[in-house]
Amino acid sequence: MRIVVMSDSHGKYDAVESVIERNLGHADIFIHLGDGEAETDRICEKYPHIDFRCVAGNCDYASRLPQYMIVDVDGARIFCAHGHRLFVKGGTETIRSIARDNDCNIILFGHTHERYLSYEDGLYIMNPGSCAMPRDGKRPSFGVVEITPKGILTNIADV
Repeated sequence: MRIVVMSDSHGKYDAVESVIERNLGHADIFIHLGDGEAETDRICEKYPHIDFRCVAGNCDYASRLPQYMIVDVDGARIFCAHGHRLFVKGGTETIRSIARDNDCNIILFGHTHERYLSYEDGLYIMNPGSCAMPRDGKRPSFGVVEITPKGILTNIADV
């Protein structure tokens, strides 16, 4: 199972489409972690055949998207949230606690526009950075989660 994760596109449709096009045929699920509802609506119209899932970000005003979601796939349980309501700019303690309470083993979040990849206390934690407007001095990026019979692999790639 290959999951492609992106976040914080902030109106930059071309950035989201670039990630989709690059991974079409290679990904089973695409996840957008918020601040990109307008782009994700267009993507869902253009690519109705792909499994594309989204949560609301703090800039997705009056959003109809959920604040978080849990995705169960191939024995993994993934907690997905933008992160602004879970104070991720101050650390991952709150989001880790909620993920543990929901028996998740993978956490995906956005909001900071900074790449973050860690394995802590049995939890794979990833912020793919921003696919359009990074704040960490690096190139725009997206994440990949591979769930295999031998284990879980996480990676962050440049757009």
